[in-house]
Amino acid sequence: MTMAECLASFAAHAGYESLSEGARQALKAHVLDAVACALGALRVELVRMVRAQIDDFGGASLATCIGGGRTAPDRAAFHNGALVRYLDYNDAYLAPGETCHPSDNLPPVLAAAEYADRGGSDLLTALAVAYQVECRLSDVAPVRHRGFDHTTQGAYAVAAGVARALGLAARETAHAVAISGTAFNALRVTRTGRLSHWKGLAYPSVASSATNATFLAMRGVTGPLEVFEGNKGFMESISGSFEIDWEREDLDRVRRTILKKYDAEIHSQSALEGILELRIAAGFEGTDVERIELETFDVAYHIIGGGEEGDKRAVSTKEEADHSLPYMVAVAVLDGEVTPAQYRPERIAASDVQALLRRVVVRPADDLSRRFPAEMPCRVRVILRDGRRLETAKRDYEGFVTRPMTWERVTEKFTQLAAPHTGSALRRDLLETVAHLEAVRVRDLCGLLARVGKDGVS
Repeated sequence: MTMAECLASFAAHAGYESLSEGARQALKAHVLDAVACALGALRVELVRMVRAQIDDFGGASLATCIGGGRTAPDRAAFHNGALVRYLDYNDAYLAPGETCHPSDNLPPVLAAAEYADRGGSDLLTALAVAYQVECRLSDVAPVRHRGFDHTTQGAYAVAAGVARALGLAARETAHAVAISGTAFNALRVTRTGRLSHWKGLAYPSVASSATNATFLAMRGVTGPLEVFEGNKGFMESISGSFEIDWEREDLDRVRRTILKKYDAEIHSQSALEGILELRIAAGFEGTDVERIELETFDVAYHIIGGGEEGDKRAVSTKEEADHSLPYMVAVAVLDGEVTPAQYRPERIAASDVQALLRRVVVRPADDLSRRFPAEMPCRVRVILRDGRRLETAKRDYEGFVTRPMTWERVTEKFTQLAAPHTGSALRRDLLETVAHLEAVRVRDLCGLLARVGKDGVS
């Protein structure tokens, strides 16, 4: 068997009974977190653009769009994926050479499960498959250092998760994986230099395309089964050699994924927690700050600190701001929080944050780099105008593997993001449905998501 066939066998034979109780609870928390992120982005202009195109192009009424309306499953995956991803507030998985956001897989898996009229237990199982595939490929086959985006591994994850949601046999699943892995290899320029809207749409695009590919495989379309190990395949062309024994894999990788406490790029979370704790303890304001010095691990430095992926002090858009450690630290000090409000155009352009971010110095530290990804370490030093020097060091944050976010805290995040678009009764129904997802039909969850923004709440 080829590696694609082995992966497909793993996906096709995965069962809800194979999920540990810890994995089941973690998946529900991550579903709720992803739904919260989607609702928080419901009225943003970029999502309006996506929705306008879907409405213009049309599509069979087979899957629900969050916020109302129905379309084809691949287009629902794109629309709902844009919602989950836009805020850059959803979950993450940290591997030594790669970072990904596995809940990006919820929209395509949800669309497929609704199309196939599955139960919630099937949805959770298919989502667990997608998490496992994306995370394990991130572990052993990172592609960032070769100039490719993490959505490249996501193509395999979407195909495997959607195939499981549809109930495809191993043969059709293998061809879905083969087509998706061959066709959808994205460039890392998506997240370097001057960032664009595509940062938030790259995974939704792959999710939509891989969903379409999986439906083609369902109808008998074949793909190159040697996509991984074959001549000019993934290993030879992109990743290099690696091994995964899919017969020995479980569905527990979700328990090593992490949630975001702040609406900010994942590698910033411990630094933001540290600077906000210092601010509270010492009682200083942004106007009191002369300079902020931050030492962090090399991955954070290169992606958001001004290293190899570009200057992070030229910030004029939301996409640049949420991938700029100087901006995020500066706005945290000034506002005492980092939420979607901190990425409004007028806040980004304000003179106070633009001035302070230029006084944030970010440096990599070898000792901190050696501790990543088991920890998310940083050292923060704030030099105040009155001469005081305040310091703290962090190894993790609330939401990291070592300090998981509780269901109650995820509920608080959900309530904060959902409140502008839902009444209390709808929020309660959504919470109860996700909390007992294994006992409901997927169409019931989708019915609630279709009501968002409709019950007298704009």
